[in-house]
Amino acid sequence: MANTYTISDLAQEFDLTTRAIRFYEDMGLLEPERSGPGGRNRVYSARDRTRLKLTLRAKRLGLSLTEAKDLIDMYDSPRDTVPQLKKFMVVLAEHRQQLESQLADLEATLDEVKTHEKETRNLLNKANKAAPAS
Repeated sequence: MANTYTISDLAQEFDLTTRAIRFYEDMGLLEPERSGPGGRNRVYSARDRTRLKLTLRAKRLGLSLTEAKDLIDMYDSPRDTVPQLKKFMVVLAEHRQQLESQLADLEATLDEVKTHEKETRNLLNKANKAAPAS
């Protein structure tokens, strides 16, 4: 039988809560088999484990779960990989553009903070010089 995993196995391996794994399942990213009385036990396949790994990688890249699912689903299909790679390039380019915009905003804010620090330092120096010595 192929490798299978319990929800606890995956939670421990990827340092996630079982609730997070169930959420990914609800989003359609994972599709475990059910076993036991009333199908209460989830049995995850090697495919599910790989999909979870790819989902977490996509999250680290800052992709939404919907974007992650779309990309991962493309790799499940038997189609040619060229359209998949082109789609991935588009998603990555959009994400890079978003990150570069956020970086520019952060740099502008940081420059503003530095300006305020300098002005405040100058005002403190003037106030200290004008204050009578104790």
